[in-house]
Amino acid sequence: MSIEGIDPSALLAELKRLEASGQANGADKGPEFSELLAQAVEKVSDTQASAAGMAEAFELGQTDATLAEVMIALQKANLSFQAMTEVRNRLVTAYQEIMNMPI
Repeated sequence: MSIEGIDPSALLAELKRLEASGQANGADKGPEFSELLAQAVEKVSDTQASAAGMAEAFELGQTDATLAEVMIALQKANLSFQAMTEVRNRLVTAYQEIMNMPI
C-alpha cells in the first residue's frame, strides 16, 4: 500500500541513513519503534483471539464463564482494535505532514 505522492523507497533510504548516523554518533538506543509497534499489534491479536475463543467456548457450553464475562472480553478486544486503528491513522497523518514539510 502506498500513499499518493510519496516515494516509499526514498523514505526507506532516508530512514536507513538516519539510523546509520545515529549509530555512528554513539546514540543510546532503546527498543526500536518497529519492535514496540509489533508487540502492540501482537497483543491486540492475542486479545482478539482470546475473546473469540472464550465466546466460542461459551456458545458450546464448554466454559464456566458468564455471559457478562464473555461480553466484557469481546468489548476489550474491540476497544484494543479501535485504539490500534487510531494509532495507525495518527501515524499516517504524521507521516503525511512530515512529507509535506518544505526542506
